[in-house]
Amino acid sequence: MPGGNQIIAWAPPDGREVFHTNCPARQVLDHITNRWGIWVLLGLRHRELRFFELRDRIEGISEKMLSQTLRALVADNLVWRRVEPTVPPQVTYGLTEFGAGTADHLGNMFDWIRGNAASMMEACPKDESAV
Repeated sequence: MPGGNQIIAWAPPDGREVFHTNCPARQVLDHITNRWGIWVLLGLRHRELRFFELRDRIEGISEKMLSQTLRALVADNLVWRRVEPTVPPQVTYGLTEFGAGTADHLGNMFDWIRGNAASMMEACPKDESAV
């Protein structure tokens, strides 16, 4: 792609391809696991939302960061975007099949963490110098 990032498929002979910077899966994972990617996918997990509904649902995200995150997730085919030709335009987002599968796995992980967070925090050393 002229002027854009190229995704180059490359696999070292020992099978560690996911750890190589050119691995396409790693690039997608970087978009999912950035500060806001997980929250966007979880926010869209059960229904499609308009931009401002999604912004209001994810506490602390700015419009700029939401826009950037959505742009990356759309490019990765995890999220779809629909623009209604109204004045002003209404933009709606939802999960693709890949995005829904990813959000389901993230939701399971989030549910497990939520169910175990208190126990995990209790097991943490109280003295931060011990870490």
